[in-house]
Amino acid sequence: MTRLRGLAWDHRRCWGPLDASVVPYCAANPGLEIEWDRRSLYEFGEGALGPVLGTYDLVVFDHPFIGDIARDELMVPFDAYLSAEQIRFFEQDSVGASWHSYERKGRQWALPIDAACHVASYRPDLLERYGPVPRTHDEVLELGRLARRDGKWLGLPSVPTDAMCMLLTLGRPQEDGEQFIVVERVEQAIAQLRELAALSHPNSSKWNPIRCYDHMVAHDDVVYVPFAFGYVNYASRIELPYLRFADVPTPGSTGALLGGAGIGVSAQSKHRQAAIDYALFLCSPQYQRGEYVRAGGQPGSLAAWKDAGVNDSSGDFFSSTLRTIASSYLRPTHPGFIAFFRECAPHAAAAIAGEVSAAELADHVNRLYRQTRQPERSIA
Repeated sequence: MTRLRGLAWDHRRCWGPLDASVVPYCAANPGLEIEWDRRSLYEFGEGALGPVLGTYDLVVFDHPFIGDIARDELMVPFDAYLSAEQIRFFEQDSVGASWHSYERKGRQWALPIDAACHVASYRPDLLERYGPVPRTHDEVLELGRLARRDGKWLGLPSVPTDAMCMLLTLGRPQEDGEQFIVVERVEQAIAQLRELAALSHPNSSKWNPIRCYDHMVAHDDVVYVPFAFGYVNYASRIELPYLRFADVPTPGSTGALLGGAGIGVSAQSKHRQAAIDYALFLCSPQYQRGEYVRAGGQPGSLAAWKDAGVNDSSGDFFSSTLRTIASSYLRPTHPGFIAFFRECAPHAAAAIAGEVSAAELADHVNRLYRQTRQPERSIA
């Protein structure tokens, strides 16, 4: 009996299609057992990855870990297990830069099982009294002002992690530039976010996207959110109210921050081939546009994103945001980026709250980023 253990992050978008796959996949592969555990969203995005790889064969994780994974060879590269034709297929079937987000040093360290980016969201039943979905920052501000007259709000999930993510969406970072985000772009981004924060629900600084969306479907006081990672689950709701999603209100930009999730096989796994085969099944277009979506997943397959049936069942979540994710910004994947992000996030939140200046934030971000590109120095 071969037993595979996997680690997911704790939201139905992740564990739903993984749990749903176990019975049919094991039935088709006698002698195989599969078990999935879960960890928090924070651990998924910013926690330590190394310690869990001795326990689990498969791990679903955030792509900025790739630098550390490649440096220390923590996972099994898929290259030796895929033909050139399969590699070309997966690359063409990925959404935006999802495939490349798990590539480093010419090796493919994971498969994009889930695709996401910053998108806009809204309550269609509330927005209809104010006009169409905003397409520019000025239109968002006008919507916010109109909503405030009725005692309603915008939403701006801005716990430290999401505050830093919004800075990356608006700041147009340059991975190899003299400055990671030039001072003028930091100042402009923080000015825009402060304007939005002034019109946003008072609890926004305590919200991540999930908390924000949960509030939006439980209360009637948040009309629209300009920047937050999309969750198809809130558009697929059968019961009212539901959310709808749209492109971010930044015309002419390079999209928004890319998110999503990859699935990788631990280098310590004793069942590499079985784990690889299972990961390939989970990421196949056939499963991704079928049971993967029906079980609450947000697929990484472009075929699923363009599938008419998938969009019909999800309030056009995928077709309504495909333009944004197709041009989204891929964070750096060099070693040390996770530590850099984790240290900068509280400073980004403080800048949006007006507790530190945008210039101070820019200095902090750029100084620490330079240190991540110099391995002999540590972040302090």
